[in-house]
Amino acid sequence: AQLPPAPAYFTGRLDVLSALRRTLAVDPPRADDASAFSSPRLPLAVVSGMAGVGKSALALHVAHGLRDRFPDGQLYINLHGATPGMTPLTPAQALAALLRDLGADRRHIPEHQDAATALLRSLLAPTRTLMVLDDAAHAAQIRPLLPAGPGCAVIVTSRSPLTALDGAHRFPLGPLSDQDSAALLRTVSGRDGLDAGHPLVELTGRLPLALRVVAARLAARRALTPDVLAGQLAATGRLHHLEYDDLSVRRSLAVAHDALAASERETDRDAARALSRVGALDLPVYGAPLLARLLGTDERRAEAALDRLVDVALLEETAYGRYAPHDLVRDFARELADTETGPRAEDEPAPAVLALRWYAAVADRVLGAIVEPGYEQDDRRWPTASQPPGHPAYEVPPFAGPEEAFAWGDLELENIVTLVRRHPADTADAVTTAHVSTLLRLLFPYVQRSGRCAEMEVLGRAALAAARRLGDEAAEAHALGDLAAVHFLTGRQKDALALNDRALARWRRLERTSRIRRCLNNRGLLLEGLGRYEESGAALRRSLEYSRQLNDPYGEAVTHSHLGNLYEHTDPRAAIEQHRRSLALGDEIGAVIVQHSAHCNIGYAHLTLGEPAAALPHFEESRRIRGGHGDWHGESQTRLGLVRTLRLLGRGGPAARECAELLRRADARADRYTGGLARHQLGLLLRERGRAEEAYEEWRAALAALDGTDEEAVVAELVALLADPC
Repeated sequence: AQLPPAPAYFTGRLDVLSALRRTLAVDPPRADDASAFSSPRLPLAVVSGMAGVGKSALALHVAHGLRDRFPDGQLYINLHGATPGMTPLTPAQALAALLRDLGADRRHIPEHQDAATALLRSLLAPTRTLMVLDDAAHAAQIRPLLPAGPGCAVIVTSRSPLTALDGAHRFPLGPLSDQDSAALLRTVSGRDGLDAGHPLVELTGRLPLALRVVAARLAARRALTPDVLAGQLAATGRLHHLEYDDLSVRRSLAVAHDALAASERETDRDAARALSRVGALDLPVYGAPLLARLLGTDERRAEAALDRLVDVALLEETAYGRYAPHDLVRDFARELADTETGPRAEDEPAPAVLALRWYAAVADRVLGAIVEPGYEQDDRRWPTASQPPGHPAYEVPPFAGPEEAFAWGDLELENIVTLVRRHPADTADAVTTAHVSTLLRLLFPYVQRSGRCAEMEVLGRAALAAARRLGDEAAEAHALGDLAAVHFLTGRQKDALALNDRALARWRRLERTSRIRRCLNNRGLLLEGLGRYEESGAALRRSLEYSRQLNDPYGEAVTHSHLGNLYEHTDPRAAIEQHRRSLALGDEIGAVIVQHSAHCNIGYAHLTLGEPAAALPHFEESRRIRGGHGDWHGESQTRLGLVRTLRLLGRGGPAARECAELLRRADARADRYTGGLARHQLGLLLRERGRAEEAYEEWRAALAALDGTDEEAVVAELVALLADPC
């Protein structure tokens, strides 16, 4: 059977094309090379990818280009492994078709599969033939079809990478680039004005099948403009508009799902259900632990289901153990979730509630791993009035340490933010809102210590809205305090003070002494930063009294640290003594955050005294102690101190490297405040190197970043530096 025509719309993927041609265009062994004939290596290429990604188009394009290398001809067969409305060919059916194409008499084609395979191989053995096996379902379907002749080659297309095939070269395909997508649209539609930035490129997910449908609709209806069609796709379900004639993205995707759902294998049926749950929850990425809760299975079965969805190209494994669908598969999964037959059992929670319960349970473990034992943990875990009963809902193993807990949070934070945004307090039901409130109260210490400024603001406001919707005063007090922390970390100390004082008033009404102590401590810190030293001292001394009443050495250590910051304005030596008292308490109870903060603060006190050489070992020790405990505020302060110290000691190179790393980390967290402070120091380093124009550029950027903050001293210095004509 001759190859079908090469598609006129084929475009792009030059790297894959070159590699595929090199794999197939192998010269046959010489007649005198007996070893080559005794164990020939069949050039075998597997082109894989999701429905509509252009596997067949690529295979046919390459095959036509290699006709001269295979003078005995090309064989083509569509195995219908995932063709809408078609049953996949059995190996026996495929063998019969190939043998007929090679001229075998129908009456003489063996009925037994092994005999038919032997006949096919004997006919092809002396030839140089290229075989294209299009749309294979699985490896077992194509093994009997593979030739044995040393001059033959095979291209297989399949949604699966067919990893069970030995010796195959694999070419996984993804969506097209923006430029190639636009080229395909122009070629098929005849609309020359479509460029890579047109919304249709994004709305089709750069999937060749979807692009062909859109282009065919534009070609058929000249009055339909690309902008109008883009508006239709954006306004309603895209899959409805991605059908034309016999082309349908939905039908192509449904083939794989329907086969899984009808399978007798448990893993296949789990995979079909998993895709529906993916659509119902609609998160950016998924892992087996979360999906296990959604399916009501163990993690082993959930992981097998996810791997099966990868195998049929309905999910992609973006990193080890992390799975995500293409945008159009995501739309298809949403449709599955919306049309899933059978009502949920009365006591079965909605997928969002299942996810929130699991996230809250793991957040509880994160809290235990990163926050020191004592009131800081206990207050967060104390159930508020609206907390759903039975938390944590699942048995979740503890983390081995803070590094592991922070790593989990870094993986899942995007999902949590998406989930919380999708269920705002003003529209979600009370049960969902209560789970959101619980999750955010337990998770916030991780978000704060990670320094994720944008996420802190979103989650802090969501927690406050949820608490108010529920009428839960304790949850509201927690949320107000957490929002105060967001404002403090972003340099808005006046706003932070107002929020902290509102939280303090609520804790006083609730008579929660440990939280009163904490708010007083924070009040003292904020007042010190605003220059209201007398009020700061009064708040800190009252906090210290509460710490001693509660027998809370951690709280006492933190307050001594803040008293040291206060004393630094009048007596840096006395400040160092306060920090040393804080360090002694931290050593006694093994509180890493206290220990590294104390060394950092001692370093700043030495800088105030004009003693950078004495400051340096304390900043270095602070960084060493912190390790992987993830305290971004502490880390940023330590790194800033190191930059200042190294610069004052004349070590400009190390100071610049430290400053660059601080800037990189601040930018990764969207922390403009810390970035502004770092750029202030970077400008000073650049000026010392005689690079005045670059220094001015950094200072201007720093001034813009600090706009709207209460960092008056640094802003005043920046204004003066920019006014200096040197």
